[in-house]
Amino acid sequence: MGHDIYGFNKGGEEIAYARFSMANPNALILYNTLDAIKYYAGVSGTGEEETFSLQQIEKSWKGIKAIMNNHSDKPDEKSMHWDEKQIYSFIQNCLLTARKEGSIRIYFG
Repeated sequence: MGHDIYGFNKGGEEIAYARFSMANPNALILYNTLDAIKYYAGVSGTGEEETFSLQQIEKSWKGIKAIMNNHSDKPDEKSMHWDEKQIYSFIQNCLLTARKEGSIRIYFG
């Protein structure tokens, strides 16, 4: 069991991925940042997906930068923990796609 969270563009192509073990509390950071706690099922995601608007992802992007106390679009990855890097990268990739396409589909497995 674990959390496998995928971001897909409108063509169905995977553009973002984050993986957390079932006991990793850092998964909650990503769920909370996306305001998607309803998809958190404890040891994994619920297996559902949602389409997020550009505005929702921009809000998540601002939130993750505030949580990590890093207001740069290019953080110093050498000082970041593995989970911080994957969360930051996940949101950033979703943001880039949402800027191009207007939205992003995220699956919470």
